[in-house]
Parts: sequence; C-alpha cells; structure tokens
Amino acid sequence: MEIKGVAAIVTGGASGLGGATAARLASAGAKVTIFDLNAELGEAHARAIGGAFAKVDVTDETAVVAAITEAEGRNGVARIVVNCAGVATGARLIGRDGQAAPLAGFAKVVGVNLIGVFNVMSKAAARLVQADPLGEERGVIVNTASIAAFEGQIGQAAYAASKGGVAALTLPAARELARYGVRVMAIAPGVFMTPMMAGFSEEVQASVASQVPFPSRFGRPEEYAQLVESIVANPMLNGEVIRLDGAMRMQPK
Repeated sequence: MEIKGVAAIVTGGASGLGGATAARLASAGAKVTIFDLNAELGEAHARAIGGAFAKVDVTDETAVVAAITEAEGRNGVARIVVNCAGVATGARLIGRDGQAAPLAGFAKVVGVNLIGVFNVMSKAAARLVQADPLGEERGVIVNTASIAAFEGQIGQAAYAASKGGVAALTLPAARELARYGVRVMAIAPGVFMTPMMAGFSEEVQASVASQVPFPSRFGRPEEYAQLVESIVANPMLNGEVIRLDGAMRMQPK
C-alpha cells in the first residue's frame, strides 16, 4: 500500500516505538493521528511531525470510537492502524511475602496490552471494511507483541500473557478480515531503547544489551518503525508475527 496521502492512527504514539512509527509514517506522507494518554508529549510530537493528537484510553470503548470518528472526519478512514500502546508492569504469581498476587495488577496489564489492542483494532476495522479499496487492499493493521510472548521471564506473567494474546490474535483476525482486503500483522520486538528502558541504570542496560547476539545492543525505535513501513508496503505480509530481536532468546530471569 502506498503510504503517501493515506490516514493513519498510531496508539501509544507520543513516544517510544509508537512515537518513532508516527514520525516515520508522517515523513512518508501519511496523515497521522496519535492516540495516547500523555497529552503533553502527544501534542508536542504531533506538532513536530505535522500530525494530530487525541487523548485516548485504549480500554475505553466510547473514547476510542469518538477518537476514530474525529480522526476520520479530519483525514478520512484510517488505512493504517498501528497499536503500540502498552504497559510493562511486572507481576509474579506469588509475591515475596508468599501471598498470591492481587488480581487487579494482572487485569490491568491484560486490559491495556490485549483488550486495548482488540478494542482499537475492532473499532477501526469496522470503519475500514466499508471504505473503497485502494488497489487490491483496503488497509493494514499492525499490532505490537513481544518476544516475552514466547520466552516470558519470571515476573512477566501478566506481560507475557498479554503479549501472547496479541500474537495469537494475529492469524484469526487476518483470516477474518481477508475477505475485505484488510491485512493484520504483529511485530514482536526484543529489547528496545524506550523511555521505560532508559530509566534503568547503565549497568542493567549493559547487561540486557549483552544478551542480544547481533547486533549486541538495544533496538532503536526507528528500526521498529522501519519494519512497520515495510509491512505496509508489502501486501504479501499478512497473518504473521515477526520477531525483531537480533536473535535474542530471553532467559528465565
């Protein structure tokens, strides 16, 4: 699909992987709307890339529908939807005190990372399938999984479960939307230099980066965005989860 001139929505687009993706799509000519909860960062980034911003909780059906409607009124139906919004709160089954983990923490992570993806995806797809085709397809949805979906570490029970759900969602969604010419893909990043990772000490960062076979460093958000652009451009990429991890396989802890 040609990116120039089409509308795009990027959730979590204020910073990190989403921020880089929003910038890359905008530089390729897309009319980008950023969905994020951080209004200060989101508005500033939208101005910088010539896009628009909407403060959106991806788990809120009403808010998502309203934001999609507003973005569509401004730019037309979003042909590109990239779901990057997520949280990485740690969760063990049993706490250090020996007590079972509170359910609320697990539910919040799954709510944002999986249910939020489904919410935006389904609401955007409902608009997209009614749009006229652009050549042989109508659009593409790219979701963000993680290598934790396959090698979740101790303390990542909630995160791994949520990202595993995103990975598992990919093929059935692609099969369902195939009749409309809408593709669904997922990217499973390894360790990337995001605002969350930047908060760790240099020692921790070096230790994590050394586990990546090659290149032995953190991924750059721009490299995630580059893969999104490639997925959009290549119509044969559909129904698959692509690992973007430098051949890293996560250890138990």
